[in-house]
Amino acid sequence: MFKRLIIFILLVSSFLGHAQTYQVERGNSKYNVFAFIEAQKIYLKLVEDGYVTAEILAKLGDTYYFNDDLKEAQQWYRKLFVKYEDSVTPEYFFRYAQSLKAVNRYDESDRLMAKFSSFKGFDMRSKRYDEALGYLQRIDFQSGRFEIANTKEINSYTADFGPAFYTSNNQVVYATARDSGSILRERHSWNNQPFLQLYTADADDKGMLSNPKRMSSSINTKYHESTPVFTADGQTMYFTRNNYDNGVYRQDKEGTNKLKIFRSYKNKGKWSRPEQLPFNNDEYSVAHPALSPDGKKLYFSSDMPGSMGYDLENEFTGSDIWAVDIMDDGTFSAPRNLKTINTPGRETFPFISKSNILYFSSSGHQGLGGLDVFASVISPDGSMGKVVNIGKPINTTYDDFGFIVNDDTKIGYFSSNRPGGRGDDDIYRFLQLEDLREKCQALVLGNVSDQKTGEPIKDATVVLMDVDNNKIDQRVTSGDGSYTFTLNCDQPYILRVEKEDHTSDEEVITTTTTSGIMHISLEIEINRIPVADCDDIGPLLDIKQIYFDFDRFNIRSDAAYELSKIQAFMELYPQVSVEIRSHTDSRAPDQYNQILSDRRAQSTRNWLISKGIDAARLTAKGYGERRLLNQCTNAVACSSEEHQLNRRSEFIVSSLEKFKDCD
Repeated sequence: MFKRLIIFILLVSSFLGHAQTYQVERGNSKYNVFAFIEAQKIYLKLVEDGYVTAEILAKLGDTYYFNDDLKEAQQWYRKLFVKYEDSVTPEYFFRYAQSLKAVNRYDESDRLMAKFSSFKGFDMRSKRYDEALGYLQRIDFQSGRFEIANTKEINSYTADFGPAFYTSNNQVVYATARDSGSILRERHSWNNQPFLQLYTADADDKGMLSNPKRMSSSINTKYHESTPVFTADGQTMYFTRNNYDNGVYRQDKEGTNKLKIFRSYKNKGKWSRPEQLPFNNDEYSVAHPALSPDGKKLYFSSDMPGSMGYDLENEFTGSDIWAVDIMDDGTFSAPRNLKTINTPGRETFPFISKSNILYFSSSGHQGLGGLDVFASVISPDGSMGKVVNIGKPINTTYDDFGFIVNDDTKIGYFSSNRPGGRGDDDIYRFLQLEDLREKCQALVLGNVSDQKTGEPIKDATVVLMDVDNNKIDQRVTSGDGSYTFTLNCDQPYILRVEKEDHTSDEEVITTTTTSGIMHISLEIEINRIPVADCDDIGPLLDIKQIYFDFDRFNIRSDAAYELSKIQAFMELYPQVSVEIRSHTDSRAPDQYNQILSDRRAQSTRNWLISKGIDAARLTAKGYGERRLLNQCTNAVACSSEEHQLNRRSEFIVSSLEKFKDCD
């Protein structure tokens, strides 16, 4: 029976092992074709059944990460790092760091990014992190230039995003996954929502949207359509669609259906059958078109060859912003990569305003978490200006994207999956209160350290003042002694550091004339020594031993110098009392040494009293030869130097009114 039981257990274990292996393979097959919702269900069931591996935790986190649910993703990445951090690949340091921002754990995110940065040569995201220290202060400095509201009047309980101005801004066209009418559309395996279609909505002079309607069936198909853009005359439209044309659904070599940009012309009020753009390809995506104000350039997002947007493990492809010239005959130049603004992360959803500012979303530039909206001024020669995070409240720890603005009315729209919306992604309208060009800012990155040791000092207060010594702001240094201020350009300031029981330090600075970073180091040192009852303050004050000549109890000149340190200490700490302990060597009878040590202790006490120390704060006691520091007894032959080590004094402190027993 025992043998049969063992065989049965082995058979069951083998069966369960094969079943789990099968489920893992099944989940991975779904994951590899981006069917993340189906893969997620399989991985969750495996974890629920107690089957947990680094691969399952990583890919389970990915199924949320790639669906922009960073809050949920960070929980699974956390489990991955708790159990398997030593074997985690560098890419997951980046993903986990990005996910932590969604729950406002920026310090931990920065720690992981610092670790990611230490993987030399991994990719440019680490370099950009090193260059972006103080990014949260920069974002705060850029914030507060918008009033926003949810366009609840047109948002559904599914995804609504990617607005575009149409017919002189009296209408907005956007993508939605809503089901309406009698059509029940198929659902996409990536996020289990209906495929997107393009809708129009009417816009009033305050940006309020109403009357959502599905666009023509010549534009919408049973697959995805999204992110349109229109020429100024409203007669030409570019938009994104799955690789589905004329009833044919195409996939790449791995079986994935990519995105393409299509163009349609309006003729007698109807849209023509859309045509593909020539730089589309079955093997990569081309999506999210945007037009320059003059209509002569088309910008878009793509992961085509030459993109910086990839991870080195080839697990998931990011995207870059690209541009092409539109010729007079409607043809296009070769695509060119906007390398100065792209990162190995994800750059997407471009929009060019009337004032020639390129807005786009990115996960590669430093932001608050997820996709943030950034801006870059396009120069007349086509070069790109500095990339600037446009700040809160447009940007949050969630995905914020699809930004468009009318420079004349200052009214615009953007998309976000932040909490408080009606559905998944919602469209928000805003009123722009200030110009979006970067404010001139000087970022002061400083540190406070110990003047003697160079060690960083935590919890020091750095006070920012104007030249008239009026306090403007203050910071408390972190564990590494660092502090930051974001200041106006070309202005004088005073920085002063203070900490209890320390000296202070002060620096007069003038900030940079253009936006930049200043490194200001401040140094302080302790001027009060922390002591406790029964401490021997000799080592604390770096006092050399108070030595006496053989058979003498007078204070030597070298001893007087050291005793002056005790005097200064007792003057600085008036609440402290000191017991003076004197010791002798063993080269005389015990009774004689006891008397001699008492006299040495009293001699030391009298010297301190002569210098103004209150006698009530001093006691003196001789210990004779009872506490030798070595083996130099009468029975042991020692040198004079060895005997001198035992002729010493100690200074034991007490903060009590009565001296406590410190033996």
